[in-house]
Amino acid sequence: MKKQFKLGVIGCGFMASSILKGVVLSDFLREKKIIVSSSSEEDFEKVNYLGVRTVCDNRYVAENSEFLMFAVKPQHFGDVIKSLEGYRPEKVISIMAGVKKNTVKNALGVGVIKVARCMPNLPCSIGSGAIGIDMTDFNKSTDDTDFISNVFSCLGTVVSLEESKMDAVTGISGSGPAYAFMFIDSLIDAGVRQGLTKDEAKILAVQTVLGSAEMVMREEQSVEELIMSVCSKGGTTVEAVKVLEQGNFRKTISDAVDACINRAKELSSK
Repeated sequence: MKKQFKLGVIGCGFMASSILKGVVLSDFLREKKIIVSSSSEEDFEKVNYLGVRTVCDNRYVAENSEFLMFAVKPQHFGDVIKSLEGYRPEKVISIMAGVKKNTVKNALGVGVIKVARCMPNLPCSIGSGAIGIDMTDFNKSTDDTDFISNVFSCLGTVVSLEESKMDAVTGISGSGPAYAFMFIDSLIDAGVRQGLTKDEAKILAVQTVLGSAEMVMREEQSVEELIMSVCSKGGTTVEAVKVLEQGNFRKTISDAVDACINRAKELSSK
């Protein structure tokens, strides 16, 4: 039986509202085909302008949606399951950090349940995100995988992979914006210390990072070759790079990613 809504979303927090904004404003999915539930009507203030249907009834959303997205904090998932009162959706999309597909399936109970696990990141809120998705449960249906992929393509770049790599996604793109923000902030602080105003330093630092990232995406040269193209022999950049190498810059980044992934594994095992 055909469902009234194509996409139902349980949860209306920051990431859920970002996803809905991307989907609706990109014209990928009409607002009348989307329904959202939350325990608080105040949450709907973030999405009312989009024209999507809003209710405070999780079971109603689950029963009437072809795809059901869990967009709640992992610690609230148990309460959501109780609110479904035994209803088992067939097609599930989860953006809950650290929650494995089998955990979702076991919580929902016996039945043929397909789960896509997704890891979006903060820049999804401005349409420049990086999203890792495991859609292997849906591989027999191109229509389903295309739909899931297109939902998140409205928010940025999608990488399809197996769930076993999801912790690595968390360490690189899920938490990665924090590393990038720290790097930019450090450049700004250094610029101010050298006599620039904060606004001047911010413009220079941000545009440098944006331009460098764009070159990595566009150029055929490897990242190592790009680094060397800036490091003229006997010049200024090579001296800066020496300091970064002496401070184990690469290892520090690698250790930070490892720490993030180890924590992700701890959380997913609970």
